Amino acid sequence: MAAFDDQFGKVDAQVFKEDLLHKCGAKREEVICGPRFGVDTAIIDLGNGNALATSSDPLSLIPSLGMEISAHLSVHLLANDMSTTGFAPQYAQFVLNLPVSLSREDFNLYWGHIDTLCKKIGISITGGHTGQIPGQESTISGGGTMFLQAPKDKIVSSNNARVGDSIIMTKHAALSSSSLLANAFPKTVSEKCGKQTQEIAANNFWDLSVLKEALAASSILEPNKELHAMHDVTEGGILGALDEMADASGCGFTVELDKIKLNEEVKQITDLFEIDPFISIGAGSMLMAVKPGNEDRLIQGLSEEGVEAYKIGEFTEGSSKQLVQTNGEQKPFTFDGVDPYWAAFFKAFQAGWK
Repeated sequence: MAAFDDQFGKVDAQVFKEDLLHKCGAKREEVICGPRFGVDTAIIDLGNGNALATSSDPLSLIPSLGMEISAHLSVHLLANDMSTTGFAPQYAQFVLNLPVSLSREDFNLYWGHIDTLCKKIGISITGGHTGQIPGQESTISGGGTMFLQAPKDKIVSSNNARVGDSIIMTKHAALSSSSLLANAFPKTVSEKCGKQTQEIAANNFWDLSVLKEALAASSILEPNKELHAMHDVTEGGILGALDEMADASGCGFTVELDKIKLNEEVKQITDLFEIDPFISIGAGSMLMAVKPGNEDRLIQGLSEEGVEAYKIGEFTEGSSKQLVQTNGEQKPFTFDGVDPYWAAFFKAFQAGWK
């Protein structure tokens, strides 16, 4: 049994299932998709051919990275979850529990960037709560919830992958973890990996959104007929997200490790911080479950939108999860839910890396 004091980040599947899942309030028949581990959104039948999709996530406020990066994390990580439906979020609520050390000037910078990003995506901020809390010095500044309304039969959910589906991945592994480390410790990364590597990795941060590929995929392929499921990569990286997606869908998977793109700047930084890029925070990459025979059309269509995509494996019958090594040998995959990014970040911080 995992304890709350022996891990960082999101609780694992065991804690979720044992402590949370059976305590979710009243059951209502219009809830099509409710709480499930590895599922990005809840879906509620509105009774008129449409459904409401909603998702919540923590908000980031990291003074060392600046207000603009903090705002991008806060908005895009929420929007990424919503984009797995195949639609863009339309409304948002934000609850801000801010540290008392935050100046009004910095708050206005932070909130100004959030406002600008929401306007760009088309999100109306409909309310929430704002306050400063003594003792609140965490990099989590509260939480947000986004909503959208769309035709019920067109909304895609991350728990609908099917046996035999091809696994399509966009962009590359460890996009956000490597970029955040490059931004948080620019001097040390530049000294140890080279200034160009630091700059490229840091700049990757601005590719954090998966909204473009999600909307493109749902227009290139028929949702729920050819495009069965999408799941954005966050904690646990590419393989952790696949683990969640497979469990939520009642499938296993086989993945070829050498098909997972790993950029050179990412490899250098993950080597420096001694973290596995395949299970490190990978926001900016999307996983898609696609009916066989539609892979090339999707990959080509995404390429025309400026998004790299690759087939990395298949969903399989049963619960077995297999990784195919570069030598062709298969190895079972198990994941304890612990993303190495958090420990690496705090270790570097405590070591005085700059």
